[in-house]
Amino acid sequence: MTVLVSGRVQGVGYRVFARRQALDLQLTGYAENLADGRVEIVVEGVVERLEQLLVKLRVGPAHAYVENLEVTWGESGKLEGFFIY
Repeated sequence: MTVLVSGRVQGVGYRVFARRQALDLQLTGYAENLADGRVEIVVEGVVERLEQLLVKLRVGPAHAYVENLEVTWGESGKLEGFFIY
């Protein structure tokens, strides 16, 4: 699953938040800031857990303001761990 998160999501701990939530749900992938101000999260795992992560990503950490999540579902790429770029 690829999630493009827009709003006030850079400089507020959003990637660290996403990593913590993903690891708690035993998901793998990465989160990185994009030049246009969005955060891209690529994550793999059990569909039910991915859906749980989406609920958490819509809220975000305390200082974030999430305007929109653009979600694309795809095939697994066999990612390991969860990294922040």
